[in-house]
Amino acid sequence: MPDTRKPDHSRRSERSRQAILEATRALVSEVGYGKVAIETIAARAGVGKQTIYRWWPSKGAVIFDAFLALSEGHEGQGMALPDTGDIEADLKTVMRATAAEFADAEFDKPIRALNNEIINDPDLAAQYREKLARPVDEAKKERLRSAQRAGQLAADADLDLVLEVLYAPLFQRWLHRSGPLTAEYADSLVDITLRAFRP
Repeated sequence: MPDTRKPDHSRRSERSRQAILEATRALVSEVGYGKVAIETIAARAGVGKQTIYRWWPSKGAVIFDAFLALSEGHEGQGMALPDTGDIEADLKTVMRATAAEFADAEFDKPIRALNNEIINDPDLAAQYREKLARPVDEAKKERLRSAQRAGQLAADADLDLVLEVLYAPLFQRWLHRSGPLTAEYADSLVDITLRAFRP
């Protein structure tokens, strides 16, 4: 009997979208942000330029979605942080995942390439803050506010400073390759941060 099932266009579209994001990350790693073009992304992904422009208005939009999707795929939790009611346990879960993410070669190479570009391009740095860093930081701060309401963090704690104390040492160690990014190291950062900002 002939197969009368209709083609699943949504599945095909998702495959194309993932191919575009993967191609984008690979190209940024290989040639740098400045040399990536919509044409090269389309060629690497095996799609037409119009397919990319149907979903994204610009090269920058594709690139930021590619890196955001990579981060979400590694953490498996999108923009929201876990909230079990135990801030220590939740932060250790997140920080262990973050340490594992930065220790993963699949994540490391494209993120280093993007950081190299950000250092020398103020406009790109501004886009990065607006499209990636700020939304992620806001999700983290929402979890910290929940901890403040529960009395697990000081009510007057500067949440931007809490995040800097928590994440900056890990980023510094990753950036300079100065030590292993282990679960134990991640736990120690949480312990130090909570000691500093408990009520």
